[in-house]
Amino acid sequence: MNTSQPSVKSASLWVTNSVFIGRSLRHSIRNTEALIMAIMLPVMLMLLFTFVFGGAIDTSGNYVNYVVPGIILLCAGFGSSSTGVDVSNDMTNGIIERFRTMPIQAISVITGHVVASLVRNLLATGVVIAVALLVGFRPSANVLEWLGALGVIFLFILTFTWLFAAIGIVAGSPSAASGYGFILLFLPYLSSAFVPTDTMPSWLQGIADHQPITPVIETIRGLLTGTPLQQQGWIAICWCVGILLIAFLWSILAFRKRAGRR
Repeated sequence: MNTSQPSVKSASLWVTNSVFIGRSLRHSIRNTEALIMAIMLPVMLMLLFTFVFGGAIDTSGNYVNYVVPGIILLCAGFGSSSTGVDVSNDMTNGIIERFRTMPIQAISVITGHVVASLVRNLLATGVVIAVALLVGFRPSANVLEWLGALGVIFLFILTFTWLFAAIGIVAGSPSAASGYGFILLFLPYLSSAFVPTDTMPSWLQGIADHQPITPVIETIRGLLTGTPLQQQGWIAICWCVGILLIAFLWSILAFRKRAGRR
């Protein structure tokens, strides 16, 4: 009589990813305070810069057209940063070890967080754009330029979401992941998001012109408002694709190393 136990068939990668994406989306819906804050903070910043600082920065009254692309990326960065905290929670509360005992690909839990964050951020971006239109944002883009701008925004969100996911994997605690994310959120302030870089001191202008956020903002600004693009579009895509590949590989390697610990 054969007493051997039947082998357990592993779930497919598609099924596993679907389950974890659903899990992360449900967590996002239940955490309504974080979702509201991810939407309200960029909107409040846009209103602050438009109505409080805008008159001093640009007396022509067109500052809202300048600042909206930067606010969009600030919204995306703020929303992506929560991914690091969510991933770190899973990495430190013991649930990853439980998942590894099941016939599934445990790294799909990271994919779930990334996709859920992507959905949240696209929703928040849509709200920010709608509010911007209400307060006077008047883009000159045609349909193709809108699609191009949305494509760049999507690529940026995907890139920084994977980057924050990698940070969440290697961070020792959720609070540490939040701290690292807070540092990255300063990048939009050191770019052309709120003022032209040529108004900055020369040493700071060099930093602002050669960091990844500035070309992304200038690409979105050029597509939506018609400012000169020059080579900014290709530079923005190269920055995003390069960071995305590094973040994706970093996530996989760091997850395998950390999840393999006993």
